[in-house]
Amino acid sequence: MLSPSQTSSHLQLLQEQTPSQALSKHFGFDGFKGDQEPVIEGLLAGQDSFVIMPTGAGKSLCYQLPALMLEGTAIIVSPLIALMKNQVDAMRGHSDDHDVAHYLNSSLSKLEMVRVKEAVATGKTKLLYVAPETLTKEENVDFLRSVRLSFFAIDEAHCISEWGHDFRPEYRRLNEIIGLIGKFPVMALTATATPKVQHDIQKNLGILDAHVYKSSFNRPNLFYEVRPKNEALKQIIQYAQQRKGHSGIIFCLSRKKVEELASNLKVNNIKAVAYHAGMDSKTRARIQDEFLMQDVDVIVATIAFGMGIDKPDVRFVMHYDIPKSLESYYQETGRAGRDGGEGRCIAFYALQDIEKMEKFLSGKPIAEREIGTQLLQDVVGYCETSLSRRKYLLKYFGEEFDEKAGPGWDMDDNTRNPPKSYEGAELVGKALGLVEASGGKHRAKFLSDMLLGEKNRDTEVYGIGEAEKYLGCGVDDGDRAKWDAVVRQLTLQGYLQKHKDQYGVLTITDMGREFLAHPEPFTLYEERDMRVKMDATATRKGGALDRALNEMLIDLRTSEAKRLKLPPYVIFTDPSLEEMATYYPVEAEELIRINGVGSSKVRKFGKPFLALIEKHLEDEGIERVTDGLVRSAVSKTGNKVATIQKIDRKMSLEDIGKAQGKEPMEIIGQIEQIVSAGTKVDINYLIEEYLDEDSVEELWDFMLEQEEDDVQCVIDEMLEDYSEDEIRLVRIKFMSDLAN
Repeated sequence: MLSPSQTSSHLQLLQEQTPSQALSKHFGFDGFKGDQEPVIEGLLAGQDSFVIMPTGAGKSLCYQLPALMLEGTAIIVSPLIALMKNQVDAMRGHSDDHDVAHYLNSSLSKLEMVRVKEAVATGKTKLLYVAPETLTKEENVDFLRSVRLSFFAIDEAHCISEWGHDFRPEYRRLNEIIGLIGKFPVMALTATATPKVQHDIQKNLGILDAHVYKSSFNRPNLFYEVRPKNEALKQIIQYAQQRKGHSGIIFCLSRKKVEELASNLKVNNIKAVAYHAGMDSKTRARIQDEFLMQDVDVIVATIAFGMGIDKPDVRFVMHYDIPKSLESYYQETGRAGRDGGEGRCIAFYALQDIEKMEKFLSGKPIAEREIGTQLLQDVVGYCETSLSRRKYLLKYFGEEFDEKAGPGWDMDDNTRNPPKSYEGAELVGKALGLVEASGGKHRAKFLSDMLLGEKNRDTEVYGIGEAEKYLGCGVDDGDRAKWDAVVRQLTLQGYLQKHKDQYGVLTITDMGREFLAHPEPFTLYEERDMRVKMDATATRKGGALDRALNEMLIDLRTSEAKRLKLPPYVIFTDPSLEEMATYYPVEAEELIRINGVGSSKVRKFGKPFLALIEKHLEDEGIERVTDGLVRSAVSKTGNKVATIQKIDRKMSLEDIGKAQGKEPMEIIGQIEQIVSAGTKVDINYLIEEYLDEDSVEELWDFMLEQEEDDVQCVIDEMLEDYSEDEIRLVRIKFMSDLAN
């Protein structure tokens, strides 16, 4: 007798209905997009299939609809917990039955796993999302053998290939595990697969005869742009401020940078939140929901962890750090504009970032290092190309594109702002001649090395033979960057092509041979200098101090101090006034971005200062430029956050210091920094340990009489009666209560 899982290999429809009828019934759509219908019909007929569709083209429906139409449970293998949760929630939104979809992964408790398996065993669950690590466990294999299944769908199938951008060793075992469970139709799906990766996936899954459905990789509604990584933080903040209320995702390489960037966005009044694998699953789930419900505008996430959030109205995707492959870049930018509206894809490029990744790869095994290096070089080529970025991307995935008339042809920075051209027939002849003479068995680096007269490992291994006449022939034509650009442009325009089996190796095409036989004028393009020195921090440069305004602000502060009976420095410090006289803030939101100014100070003291600045601009006819007005988040990570939390719990200075391995006076210094940054703290409980009310009042009155912000002056004057830590604690209370 056949087991339930084996019996399920004979696919049976729950009821006689066409895919179109089922689509209308379950999802309310009138028709399919692209190849969805033939993909679904093929699966219903029991065919193996390989589906390559760009993000937003509707891959998920290709397995969701058949799962609802067929008897049994469809197993969907997915690498991201976030993606599983999002898809399960979406499926439940289309059904009255909560059990229609479940996921099985490490985020579930044992009790939750039992409940999920009960729903599957009773036939209530039509889609079960499973992490590859979960699927390979023996207990889960045994369970799936005992229930009725319909088919297996392998989502994010590029994870199978070592040449893919997100290789997962567990994915290599899927064919073996599925075979242990039974015989089922298999559907592999991915948004990104070069021809080499595609073949690797099919071979590993044992579906070389599968029907292949390949949609265009072109996303005409996405605008691609690469910027030098110069004052990137400032650019990101300004961009997000100009698009308040719009959803965006910013990718970084490290968790530390994610946290730092999210903090800087928040301090500039942008609804942003960090999101990375170091957070627990509940926190990540909450953040996803906030993003989907538009309680948060901007998500800052690690590239390595990804997002897996199906949000249709993401208006921009930015890469603070360049990813390690074009597959990753394409997939991550694909999260923008899934509703068909325009999406901006902005990447910040710095050669130092590439060098860091190359250094990281140097410690890897040779095979992994070579793969990683080639993937990285394709990213460099994309960033440094002066031609259509869209054409470059599509060419990488094996798709031709007409950069003069194709859909979205003008949606990138190079096309909108064309580079300078020059006559390059002589350079083209040298590059193509070298490829032909060297037998078409080398990578781009070999070509540049040869043309510049430098020998490398390839010349030692293969020798240079017929190609020797080209050694050094390009020295007078330009540097390495120029020759790299020539080779890229020849590849993009079809005169050179990448070898199908040897990754990164370039061979000459018939077009290239035709040029060598009959040379003719050839237009090449100068590439912009993207290799600038990186400045990852916000800058205060760019504005000149308006000395007249600065004097007026000082006078206003003096008069306000007298009126309020406060020392002038309590209202605003000298550096804060100088910054106001440089960037001319006229709105409360702009004033908050001035260093040393918090929201409390704006409420208490800001109005007359804003009015003065606005009047000065009007009187002098000054057109202000506020693009430099970006507030940097004061670092409150690590010990400072812990200190604030411990103050809230009313811990002693000694206990706070012990937890951090610091002396009490060092903790007082930390609290001073926190208060000077605009944070209000309640340290009354600490002061009460040291001083009575009369002593606090005496110190308070003395501080009120001081004209300058000079704590040392107070200490020198009062040290006979009070210790330094007592004086500094009262001063912290003084500044916190009056200024913040």
